[in-house]
Amino acid sequence: MFTNTTTTLSARAMGRSLFTAASLIALAWAPQASAQEQAATNGDTVVGADIVVTALKRSSSIQETPISISAVTGETMANSGVQDIADLAASAPGLSFVDGGPSQRRVVIRGIQGSGEPMIGTYYDETPVTGMIGAGNDAGGSTPELKLFDVERVEVLRGPQGTLYGAGSMGGTLRIIYNKPDLTGLGSAVDASLSNTRYGGWNYDASAMLNVPLATDKVGVRVVGFYKRQDGYIDNTALGIDDINVLKSYGGRLMLRMQPSDRWTFDVTTFLNRTRTDTPLWTQEAGKFNSDAYTRQPIVDDTELYSIASTYEFDFATFVASGSYMHRELSSASDVSRFMQAQRSEGRCAALVGGGSPCSDSQLTDYYDLVDWQSYSVLYPQQEMDAWTGELRLSSNTTGILDWTIGGFWSDRNIAVWNPQVNTDPVSGEIVRPLQVVTGRHIDDSLTQLAGYGEVTLHPFEGAQLTGGARYFHYDKDIVGYTDVPSILVGARITPPTAVDSTENGWVFRFNGSYEFTPDVMLYAEASQGYRPGGANQVLGLDAALTGYNSDSLWNYEVGLKTSWFNRAVLFNIDAYWIDWSDMQVTQRTPNGAFSYLGNAGKATVKGVEAEVNAMLLDGLSLQGNVTYTDATLSEDQNTGATATSGLKGDRIPYVPKWMGGASAQYDWSLSDSLGGMARVDFNYVGGSWSDFRRNYTFAREVEDYALVNARLGVEGPGQSWGAYLYVTNLLDATAITRASSSAIAQGRTLVSSATPRTIGVNVRQKF
Repeated sequence: MFTNTTTTLSARAMGRSLFTAASLIALAWAPQASAQEQAATNGDTVVGADIVVTALKRSSSIQETPISISAVTGETMANSGVQDIADLAASAPGLSFVDGGPSQRRVVIRGIQGSGEPMIGTYYDETPVTGMIGAGNDAGGSTPELKLFDVERVEVLRGPQGTLYGAGSMGGTLRIIYNKPDLTGLGSAVDASLSNTRYGGWNYDASAMLNVPLATDKVGVRVVGFYKRQDGYIDNTALGIDDINVLKSYGGRLMLRMQPSDRWTFDVTTFLNRTRTDTPLWTQEAGKFNSDAYTRQPIVDDTELYSIASTYEFDFATFVASGSYMHRELSSASDVSRFMQAQRSEGRCAALVGGGSPCSDSQLTDYYDLVDWQSYSVLYPQQEMDAWTGELRLSSNTTGILDWTIGGFWSDRNIAVWNPQVNTDPVSGEIVRPLQVVTGRHIDDSLTQLAGYGEVTLHPFEGAQLTGGARYFHYDKDIVGYTDVPSILVGARITPPTAVDSTENGWVFRFNGSYEFTPDVMLYAEASQGYRPGGANQVLGLDAALTGYNSDSLWNYEVGLKTSWFNRAVLFNIDAYWIDWSDMQVTQRTPNGAFSYLGNAGKATVKGVEAEVNAMLLDGLSLQGNVTYTDATLSEDQNTGATATSGLKGDRIPYVPKWMGGASAQYDWSLSDSLGGMARVDFNYVGGSWSDFRRNYTFAREVEDYALVNARLGVEGPGQSWGAYLYVTNLLDATAITRASSSAIAQGRTLVSSATPRTIGVNVRQKF
């Protein structure tokens, strides 16, 4: 239910902030620690060819965990050149990204893709993170990306994780687990690369880690720092500027671990991430890697994340308390010059000024002066977010007929958006400063969530287990928006602060059953539910009837088989799933095609098959491969009205390819008593998709399939204490377009992002 009121949020937001600060301090001093969780966070992850994961809030072998899950170790990521979450796409079946470039990426699992709040829960250690809403309420489209250096492992949980991980995990969960401080000894590591990109220039990247025990077995710190500069390879032909998309990223991580006793562990972590770049979008009609934008389009992303976690191990259970605070500032720019210049006509003057009648000479002169003043300009959204989270959890330790987990979760997210249109210099393309604001919209968005959850697993007889889980959720989403600078050219009128409130509560459930026929063969089946909050649009000139949109939810039904062969030298897992998605939130466009907004669009069905294999059949040779087939289509016509963007039954969900696959092969051999050699090849295939439901829609664009190949050859010291490598990414120099879009703002041009061209470099590593 949505209601409109005129109010401000300042006093209420201040009260919430004080409450959240007190809550976070209280959580920090709650006891915490578990031998099982502790083992998983101290690096004891490999069991033969298997990996220990904590996806179910307790440690278990990945082959004995009866859900669809993949795990990638830190060593594998280093060898394959993974630096951020978008590089993980080839590592797990069902995982993909709608990739608009740095700070503009959406995580997708099993084809559950669309605008709005995140559909995939992204966690850095115990902390869930979310993106910025922007003017289109699309928090899922700008997932925070922290540096993946000194990582223990990444877990990819496919299918809804609503009971243990809550809203935002309706399609799955991505968990990044970092190495924790070692309390027993001094350690350090460095990793540096120098490379050159075709169509661009030289790139350099350096990361370092230092681990210091301050009190042996009691207190230790682990410090990580990094700096990256990647040269641009996109040329702006309109401004005459080469290599506009230079990227700089730098930051670090400080982790403090205290262990007052064998049962109690306390972790405090600080993450800092800074990114500076220009948009990586180029214009397909202007030629490969050419942009014809009339403006510069800078992106500035500053992220700070502070987290605490306390674990205490009782004899019967493990108690975990965690909390976090995240502050993020994100600004971006998108060229609207051509759209503004297209308004310079007698017909547009008649429509906007003359009330349908031709403008007089004086009216036309004044109108043209107005258009000319705005004819070189950008939309310049500037966003600031403060987000608090807290969680309490108790999980059983004893081995018996029952395993159980109970917990509670709370989060409070506040985002302030100022979305002005500002003028730019027609020669340099730079934003004019002081800002010349053409029009401006303010949005204050608040989302508070509370939840209680529990899961119980019954072991009725040897090899069998039955799990039931439930989560009760309640959320409040409050939005206040107003326009203080009008513009007739985009239909922006001065509006007073108007509030829209959305509140909902309910339950989600999970049921799972599995049976181990032998220690090497397990069959499981699951029915699980996921959801995400609704909200309200804040789009210029949008009809009031389209302001609110509801939450959407889905049921996932799957069956899977996990197998081990040849004394665990080969692991082969496969699953099939069917997902019914109701009241799905989708992107719609205003009648003029200029602005997008969210609406509920009926139902969709997603069905598919995922398979992966890991093999070590020969000494030194490791092989990995995965393949995914996804059929994601509307199961009924969209009920958002008869518009060009309304999908029909059978239309495919945008940006969801039918086929995806990844493979890698690594061979390690001895060069001498103290030296070893390694060679590795990675392959990633992504099938074709479309940018909209209706392929015949004016602004629909096809995204063609592509394949990427990376290779690495190196020499390593004893125990991999050091290494020197020659590597190449995008070996075949494929023009791999990862995202394509168009709109009235782009005047029908096709804006695309793509994989970086062939890059050749050297990489050196050293552990001390």
